[in-house]
Amino acid sequence: MHIRFDVPADPAYPGQVAAVLSSVRLRRYGQIGAVLTAVGAIGYVVSRGFAWGDRVAPLCLAMVVAGLLSMLYAPWVRWRARRRSGRYAVEGAYDITDDNIMMRSGSESGGIAWDGVTQVRDTPEFWIVYVGRMPATVIPRRLMSAEDAETLRAFMAGRGLLPPR
Repeated sequence: MHIRFDVPADPAYPGQVAAVLSSVRLRRYGQIGAVLTAVGAIGYVVSRGFAWGDRVAPLCLAMVVAGLLSMLYAPWVRWRARRRSGRYAVEGAYDITDDNIMMRSGSESGGIAWDGVTQVRDTPEFWIVYVGRMPATVIPRRLMSAEDAETLRAFMAGRGLLPPR
């Protein structure tokens, strides 16, 4: 297998990549925030019926506020990443073989060996490539031909990185 495609210098592309990678890393904050908000709201409602409720209510309200801030953290980081990444738009390319994924962006280049890839997650526009538990890079499907995308999907499914269709 040998797949090569170019990445145009689109100002929106780095922001899309940053948003996808940060959403994976920041999902935990939303989940923790939802739990804090729920526990704080339930604690506040329950504490109002008891004599000691005046002492516990501020703690419960603080939990609700902390939970809401935690849930808003991920969208805020994605917004900042999209806003700041427009100036990073440079031409690049991907060169994917049976052995590795080579990426070039401007004058920088790097690669990931398929032996180090532990999983690949499917999103509407990208495949997110994981090395260990961390997302390492993305492969943009919309920039590939349909045949190359299907070839790569079959290759990753054959390696057990993606579920077969």
